[in-house]
Amino acid sequence: MTTRTSGSTAQGVAAALAVAATLPYLTLKLLWLTGHPVGADDPAALDKLWLVNLLTFGMDAIAVVLALAFARPWGRRAPAGLLAFPMWVATGLLGTILVALPLYLLTVPLFGTGEAPKQDDGPSGLGDWVFAVVYGGFSVQGIALITAFLLYARRRWVGLLRSRIGELPDSPTLTVQRALACVAALLALGVAAARIYWAAGGTTGLPLQWVEERGRSMAVLDGTTAVMAVAAPAALLLLVFRRLPGRRLRVPLATAWTASGSLFGWGAWQLVAFAATTEVPEARKAVPGLLPMVEALQVVVGLLVLVVGAVALVERAAARRSADVESAR
Repeated sequence: MTTRTSGSTAQGVAAALAVAATLPYLTLKLLWLTGHPVGADDPAALDKLWLVNLLTFGMDAIAVVLALAFARPWGRRAPAGLLAFPMWVATGLLGTILVALPLYLLTVPLFGTGEAPKQDDGPSGLGDWVFAVVYGGFSVQGIALITAFLLYARRRWVGLLRSRIGELPDSPTLTVQRALACVAALLALGVAAARIYWAAGGTTGLPLQWVEERGRSMAVLDGTTAVMAVAAPAALLLLVFRRLPGRRLRVPLATAWTASGSLFGWGAWQLVAFAATTEVPEARKAVPGLLPMVEALQVVVGLLVLVVGAVALVERAAARRSADVESAR
């Protein structure tokens, strides 16, 4: 009883911290949406990104709802998919920041200072304090929200997290799962190769305006994305081909979950940012470059991993229900 109470308390604290961490970002976005260019040197640039700012405001508002769901009783009764999909995206977006931001800060003593991380959802020319508020809030929010979700998942899906890879059922769709996992792995290799190339300083396939604005922060993000592109299909292949059957599901499952969410979330978001910030003089000359192709591949890989994982887990749940019915007879 004490353990369960302490777990509930920890969930509540983590959820409250996640909600509190969203408030500065939501306030800043609300000010921009209502025509108050706080922290911006070029108010006109904010006006052009009104729809993008509305979208990011909505995304962070969803994070507040998720945090409340993980701490309140109604969250235990909510359909799993209704919480799982937005949390999958949130884990990918925030988890990537939690990995990339420390790596970026570690490069400062090596390469010098003077470059603030650029927001992908806003214009350049923002004050340094804006970046500190945004990325500081994202870091706290990521740690708190993911912690609340882990505690929630441990209580709601304790049987799944204790299961072993070899206990996954050999379902009729296993061949299809393996085929889709192999397709995801091949596509992910292309994503990883492109991201490694750009992280190393390559510029082929990038719009000219992006080449001029690229800095250390984008190189770190590209490198992090390359790692995610390798980790997601590797973890999925481990599951669908039943490698290491004695190992628990939780480590490869968490890896596939986070890495695929990162590929989908950042790929989708960068496609939106690319469309919002890239100017094309004439529609007939709007030939897609390598960058949006790679971002689209990221989205496809993330979705493939999600679909295969969801099918496998649904089949596992069905198999367990059937076993319980048989044992009750």
